[in-house]
Amino acid sequence: MKDDGGAAAAGEPSFWRRLRRQLWQPPRAHGEQPRERVVGPLELFYDLVVVALVAQAAHHLAGKLTWRGIGEYGAVFGLIWITWVNGSLHHELHGREDARARSTFLLQILVLVPLGAFIPGAGGATGAAFAVTAGILFAVLALLWLLASLGDRPEYRRASRLYITGTVLCAAVLMLSAALPATARVWTWGLLDVAYLAGFAAVVLKATLVAVGALSVTAALIERFGLLIIIVLGETVTGVVSGLSAEPVDALTLTVGLIAVVVGFGAWWTYFDFAGHRDPRRTPAATVQWMLAHLPLTAAVAAMGAAMVSLVEDAHAARTATATSWVLCGGAAVVLSSTMLVAATLRAWHTEQYLYRPLSRACAAAALACLALGASRPAPPVLGGALVVLFGIPWCLAVARRLRRQESLTRD
Repeated sequence: MKDDGGAAAAGEPSFWRRLRRQLWQPPRAHGEQPRERVVGPLELFYDLVVVALVAQAAHHLAGKLTWRGIGEYGAVFGLIWITWVNGSLHHELHGREDARARSTFLLQILVLVPLGAFIPGAGGATGAAFAVTAGILFAVLALLWLLASLGDRPEYRRASRLYITGTVLCAAVLMLSAALPATARVWTWGLLDVAYLAGFAAVVLKATLVAVGALSVTAALIERFGLLIIIVLGETVTGVVSGLSAEPVDALTLTVGLIAVVVGFGAWWTYFDFAGHRDPRRTPAATVQWMLAHLPLTAAVAAMGAAMVSLVEDAHAARTATATSWVLCGGAAVVLSSTMLVAATLRAWHTEQYLYRPLSRACAAAALACLALGASRPAPPVLGGALVVLFGIPWCLAVARRLRRQESLTRD
């Protein structure tokens, strides 16, 4: 007993203080982002919860393939993606492997779950509930960023204040939008998405210009963004399975379903062959472009999965339904274009000009061809087969260019 008293008198931390220090550490300060970090199971669990909300939005779009439905999907998806980026970047910059990190993720998940329940009716009956819940989620995110900013060094304070203020304003606008008519409410969400992303880009650019090391794309972030794409690509398979289970399966229906799976696989190989799991340049502009270009890419992949439901269900139709054709082909065009936007931020964009310059032109031409295909609305088997070919053209070009490069280096 005397020894314990002596230790306490000597200033040794008490048991409870040591326990708190072990389980509840303060947020990592700005500028201390770890360069080497492994993505943990907690982050993967959080990503799966977010993808459950993406699946809700995609399933709702599948049952409402109209221009209004597409607009609702875009506005809702934008809010979901923004919250995911907020939560992911907060942990990347400030999180540790302790009980505090688990609590912050759990708090977000407890709000995300009811938010997902309101997504199917977000454009109508449950729109007000969705708006209030989304406002609460943004308020939680603002609080987390505020707590993390308390120990900021002077060079980070202005950017932190701007970011927190923007997130609080977003929360307020979302809650106020609950009082608006349904159409005005969805428009407000869409405009809020654009305004918030513009503000996000401006703050990140300012922070990284003023304070070097404020935010950089690490291997962990590259893995997180790639994993989200992979999980969302599962929606293309889910769409095919849903379409096949809704109709009697015959040879033509099964053929269209399998072609649709290959189309989804084409989106996978386009992204991961040309842009995924690669380091972007360490410049503020490249960092912002790399992150924001993943938004339309992820949204397009999920939308394609939604359109595959009706493509399979209408396999025997003489022409593909207008909305199905546009969503599927437009989604393919966005995947091709967004992948090149991501690729343009890579170091390889400059070191492998022999590949990426012609590849970007081929992807642009394939994207335009996808839009023309969507406008022509051929029968589902023809439309699906044509998309497979259009995804294959840039890939074949890349293989040919790489082989030619290898032959040239061998001769030299």
